[in-house]
Amino acid sequence: MSSLLFSERPAAGEPDGLLVLHHGRGVDEHDLLPLADVLDPSRRLHVVAPRAPLQLPGWGGNHWYVVPRVGHPDPETFLAACTKLTELHDELWERTGITPQATVLAGFSMGAVMSYALGLGSVRPAPAGILALSGFLPAVEGWPLDLAARLQVRVMIAHGRGDPVIAVGFAQAAADQLKAAGLDVDYRESGVAHQIDPAVLPVATAWLDSVLARP
Repeated sequence: MSSLLFSERPAAGEPDGLLVLHHGRGVDEHDLLPLADVLDPSRRLHVVAPRAPLQLPGWGGNHWYVVPRVGHPDPETFLAACTKLTELHDELWERTGITPQATVLAGFSMGAVMSYALGLGSVRPAPAGILALSGFLPAVEGWPLDLAARLQVRVMIAHGRGDPVIAVGFAQAAADQLKAAGLDVDYRESGVAHQIDPAVLPVATAWLDSVLARP
């Protein structure tokens, strides 16, 4: 059983899919949960927002991993978080009956990093899509990505050109790498800093609808 705490927003009826929202650094599961009604106003989806496992001295809120250098997660804490999310995602699929193929993994900042990791890791089932907001594509020893086996995964990347925390070059590099591997990538860049651009949300809503369209 997963040790991660989480909050849920159920679908209005039988869910058409699952949306998992992974928050950024220094907050908790309640930070992104309001996005559920923005991205899924008709409440087609079951939405879950987990809380990251780490609390670090001198930092508020919760964290997925230690950051020795931007773009390079600490392997020990990163792999531990991946294991905990693996357990949670598996439990959600079993409990709800929703499959990985009807799941979108989304996140902001280090939550986007975790969405990439769990959606593209070679040991994990491939989801329908990944929504990466202001993050980077991780490369951590012990958690290899397997892009060749993820050609069916659709990805939307949104990032601010003025981001002082995770430079926009990380997003550009991720888009280039994923496109080169053959994945379907919708890349959006705007003039904001390290934040979710409200102007991107209608685009993300339409993208999510298309990824988890009713059969």
